[in-house]
Amino acid sequence: MTFRTFTTTRSQVARSAIGAITGLALLMPSFAYADLMLYPTRVVMTGNQRSAQVEIVNRGDKPETYRINIVNRRMSETGEIVTADKTEAGELFADNMVVYTPRQVTLQPGQSQTVRVSVRKPAGLAEGEYRSHLQFDRVADATAASDLEATAKPEKGQVAIVLQALIGASIPVIIRQGQTSATVTLGELAVIPAKGDTPPALGFAFHRKGNQSVYGDVTVTFAPTKGKAVDVGKVAGVAVYVPNDIRKAQIPLTLPKGMALQGGSLTLRYHERADAGGKLMAEANIILP
Repeated sequence: MTFRTFTTTRSQVARSAIGAITGLALLMPSFAYADLMLYPTRVVMTGNQRSAQVEIVNRGDKPETYRINIVNRRMSETGEIVTADKTEAGELFADNMVVYTPRQVTLQPGQSQTVRVSVRKPAGLAEGEYRSHLQFDRVADATAASDLEATAKPEKGQVAIVLQALIGASIPVIIRQGQTSATVTLGELAVIPAKGDTPPALGFAFHRKGNQSVYGDVTVTFAPTKGKAVDVGKVAGVAVYVPNDIRKAQIPLTLPKGMALQGGSLTLRYHERADAGGKLMAEANIILP
């Protein structure tokens, strides 16, 4: 009798479902992916900076092992981050410049580990922004506790299938060489009506120019014809990466009880993160009938 174990990553299990959700939506970046927590969630090195560090924390209740790799990713027009198997026009990857240690860590519950990241720039490196992603993949548990027969306990003559989900996460490592800058505008605003249990949303697009990514927080404020303006939508930590010049998105709107989304206006703002100064990078509004 044959017994088989199928091991899959979280992204493989939920690829179609996540794709349907994230296709045009802005999703809140999370510091934690299941039992894995990473801080910071992005590394940016500018000027003469040559090193940084990332803290990885096991928030679970059992030991976990994570393998660390540097990978290349690109952002689609709808904000999806996908694998970049080869370089396309305008893309500058950092994988050949990034050195990190350790390459694998085993953490007890509640334990943390510092991953040291450094950059080695080659002579004559062209000006621009280079980006790759530091990938943290959970290694399958090979202990007796995950033994197929012990876990599945199949009946005589039956085939057991054990699905073991592996949780992984990645963070961008960005290296800026020479003079880099970017501007961003917001456009194509359109209200998407509520449907069933789905709340109304504001559809829009980022338009980025320059040789640098942009990163910040998005807020939506509703100003009714009569009454005080209220914040009805917010998403933290939204990026538009080089070389993308457009990113389409939606942000769900949450209205105070008893308030209707009619009359007045919606104002969309894109600010730098507070720890970067909080500067307003772009603003747009739409008048509601």
